Amino acid sequence: MSAHGVAHAGGVPHAEQHAHPGAAQYVKIAVVLTAITAVEVGVYYVDALRPLIGPILIALSVVKFCMVVMFYMHLKFDHKLFTGLFVFSLGMAIFTIIVFIGLFHGLLPV
Repeated sequence: MSAHGVAHAGGVPHAEQHAHPGAAQYVKIAVVLTAITAVEVGVYYVDALRPLIGPILIALSVVKFCMVVMFYMHLKFDHKLFTGLFVFSLGMAIFTIIVFIGLFHGLLPV
């Protein structure tokens, strides 16, 4: 059996389970990630956005994080259960961070 015909636990050859993007797709993703990074840097230098800099940067970082996980770590091509577990865990982490920020900055009653 060739290297491309190796079967996984389900007995389905790797090539038939899912198609990974090619080099061109990865370059496009890298360009999008670079653009988001440029926006993050730009947001820092816009004085009018100072009151909202935290939420804006966090939102952009979450978008970049999800893109990296979905494409470069191939989560987009795995079973939907793994995507669900990832999204649930990310939501719990964000919720925990927001609660801790609220508690330690006196925004939430103790």
